[in-house]
Amino acid sequence: MAAEPVYDTKEDSMLVLMIEPGKAPRRLELSHSLGAMQEAVGGLIQILYPFDEPVALVCNEEGKLLNLALNRALRDEEGRIYDIVSGTFFLCGAPADSDTLASLTEEQICRYEQRFARPELFLNIGGHIICLPYQ
Repeated sequence: MAAEPVYDTKEDSMLVLMIEPGKAPRRLELSHSLGAMQEAVGGLIQILYPFDEPVALVCNEEGKLLNLALNRALRDEEGRIYDIVSGTFFLCGAPADSDTLASLTEEQICRYEQRFARPELFLNIGGHIICLPYQ
């Protein structure tokens, strides 16, 4: 049984977790429209599915090419960094039985607020990326 959204959103909007470089995550009601999603990330969108649950990460498709600020690291099961998201991104639900994005549940919001709570600083030292949490 799927968990219910945090609260009923307007039919054309969804509750997402917005994550900006250097800032703590924040809850945001965002329209399902392509234009609203592009505005939220500052350009063309790319949808990634880096988690074991039906949660999508929506970011700027050209974030690295445009040299947008490094935001948060994505880590594997052992905690090793395998990618770094550049620019603002948001997390939303990605129901398996639907072709549209959806609101996160309260449980998902709490989990990802904790996971991405602290902004990260990235340093390139001798060709190795060092990731440090900062406030």
